[in-house]
Amino acid sequence: MNLTFNKNEDGMRLAVSQMKQRQAVINFGGGKKVIERNREKGKMPPRERIQYLIDKGSVFTEIGSFTGYDMYPEHGGCPAGGTVAGLGYVCGRQCVIVANDNTVKAGAWFPITGKKNLRMQEIAMENHLPVIYIVDSAGVYLPLQDEIFPDREHFGRVFRNNARISAMGITQIAAVMGSCVAGGAYLPIMSDETLMVEGNGSIFLAGPYLVKAAIGEDIDIQTLGGAKTHTEISGIADYKFATEKDCLDQVRRIMEKIGEQPRQGYDRAKPAMPAKELSEIYGLVSPLNNKPFDIVDVIKCIVDKSEFDQFKEDYGKTIVCGYARVDGWAVGIVANQRKIVKSGKGEMQMGGVIYNDSADKAARFIMNCNQKKIPLVFLQDVTGFMVGSRSEHAGIIKDGAKLVNAVANSVVPKITIIIGNSYGAGNYAMCGKAYDPRFIYAWPNARIAVMGGEQAAKTLLQIQVASLKAKGEVIDPEKEKAMLKEIMDRYEAQTSAYYAAARLWVDDIIDPAQTRSVISEGINAANHSQVDNEFKMGVVQV
Repeated sequence: MNLTFNKNEDGMRLAVSQMKQRQAVINFGGGKKVIERNREKGKMPPRERIQYLIDKGSVFTEIGSFTGYDMYPEHGGCPAGGTVAGLGYVCGRQCVIVANDNTVKAGAWFPITGKKNLRMQEIAMENHLPVIYIVDSAGVYLPLQDEIFPDREHFGRVFRNNARISAMGITQIAAVMGSCVAGGAYLPIMSDETLMVEGNGSIFLAGPYLVKAAIGEDIDIQTLGGAKTHTEISGIADYKFATEKDCLDQVRRIMEKIGEQPRQGYDRAKPAMPAKELSEIYGLVSPLNNKPFDIVDVIKCIVDKSEFDQFKEDYGKTIVCGYARVDGWAVGIVANQRKIVKSGKGEMQMGGVIYNDSADKAARFIMNCNQKKIPLVFLQDVTGFMVGSRSEHAGIIKDGAKLVNAVANSVVPKITIIIGNSYGAGNYAMCGKAYDPRFIYAWPNARIAVMGGEQAAKTLLQIQVASLKAKGEVIDPEKEKAMLKEIMDRYEAQTSAYYAAARLWVDDIIDPAQTRSVISEGINAANHSQVDNEFKMGVVQV
């Protein structure tokens, strides 16, 4: 091991440690006091509910744990978007699980809560996975109602999706363990089966205070819409239980009886661990994204037996393509290359730049994977496409468009991991969020932006300085330096993995050692999908 490796390892492990510390704070939701008050009422925190529900010893892949991170400070924050969600196994069946966090503003929906819940329903629809809702929510967060209530991708879209999911033949089960108010009351009733916990669960369009104000009727919560009312009088709910554990046990009994559905048939052999030590992955990539490395070394820490068959190995070297297996699943890998290579012009650091030949190669490889029905894995560390007269005259826009066309029209599952930089059009070409990856994750060191921080800051500074000088202001070097620092700090914050994860530009931030697991779980989910479209490229320049 060399000095660079050791520095990378120390830096990456520190970044992972910081991520886990932040995650631990998020896991307390609205705080220990609220959790303890809920326990006195017989209510478990959302992550405990999920852990009790899923198969013992099985994997739970949380999605959106950093949703809302550092957002809404004036409202006290919204840890995990007020919802805990992910992929889990219940009676051996992979499911989407969505649990409101009652400790965060009584489980009320912030704008980012709506985006997260819609993302989970999108995952269910794309991959044909059953959905289990653990309901405990006070409905729309009223101070921000204009940002969550009326638009196409807002609160009401959830219930539209309930109907669409049901029409697709996908099972939905709602376990009501707390409030379920106003428009939110439709979610459990539009599910296949509704379960309620006595004493805590309630469903109604208007609560006692609003009923009193509207029609003058005095009534308590449980009489108005509790478990006894809805199982014995209205017939809205199907089951009632004395405890949350009894309720979740029934969810498991329902799940174990669901019939098998056809699978896509993506190839899976017997899983095997990489020949390389998985821990080596920490020392390969600089946490500052500023050092060259060989992406093939990273790939060999992820794939089974460290076996990787490169496609066109000696052509288009700034993108590496090839076939491998991850946890047994056959995959096609498309990855940016950063290492220093020798050429006729001396040494050249590739720096994650996409050249004409690399774009051409990657497009052809993506077409091959669609032809062979092999899922695609994109490992992003890209600074963009090569610029300058030589590239423009060679047709970089044409070759880049060919790659973007192949990514956009690909019908096999695409899973994207951002392991470093993700800048400009390179983000698009390497299957960024806008290009419908089934799942997209980021390492803690990931950076997502239209361009690198230094270049962007200097560009913005030039614009600001020119504007101030036009107004007659004198800008001395110290003031200009302070302005640059302010711009840099703001830009750096906006390009971090946490900023992206807070806004669900990525599904979550992961420990690099989790990369194998999230790819495997993603392909397993995609294997349930019943969509089988024909791959068509459309019109491209050749």
